[in-house]
Amino acid sequence: MLNRYAKTFFNRLLRPLARALLARGIHADWVSIVGTIGVVVGALAFYPLGELFWGTLFITLFIFSDVLDGLMAREAGCSSAWGSFLDSSLDRVQDAAIFIGIIWWFFTGGNNPAIAIAALACMGLGFLVSYVRAKAEALGFEAAVGIAERPERMVATLVFTGFTGLGLAQPVLLIVLILLAIASAITVYQRMRTVHAQATAATDTTKSA
Repeated sequence: MLNRYAKTFFNRLLRPLARALLARGIHADWVSIVGTIGVVVGALAFYPLGELFWGTLFITLFIFSDVLDGLMAREAGCSSAWGSFLDSSLDRVQDAAIFIGIIWWFFTGGNNPAIAIAALACMGLGFLVSYVRAKAEALGFEAAVGIAERPERMVATLVFTGFTGLGLAQPVLLIVLILLAIASAITVYQRMRTVHAQATAATDTTKSA
């Protein structure tokens, strides 16, 4: 949902930067890799120290590489299966780093195991959301549905983690993470139901042929 509404805005915002980078011979894959390194450093260097706001700010500077690299590939006319695979794989690395940083802090100095466990649930279910879609598409089905796609999950996680670093009550972050975990579970169900309907229709068509 957020992906659909925000895509046009960020494409327009980042297109001049994409063209400037391409003009200097910078490849989209490099942007993907540098962006991921920045997110990992921000999550694992700041969050475990309790620097939730500064960590989120640092991560935000790099996380838009996920939009920029795709835009660069389209502008250069070099979109490829490899680029898509690399981008998707690095997305998982970024997600893991962010949640590991949160889990690390709240299991240690943050002293709030409930938030750590909720973040762990979000990470696991978020990976399952991505896996279900990837497996469905590998089998020839469509599964790009659900109430909690990656952009929604990451925006909510980063925003409320950052605000917690500025003094927002920790129970608010806990509630947000619990809701995200529930939404992710619902998304898994929605995608599995969608694939089941397609598979059933394909089987019925084969039988009637």
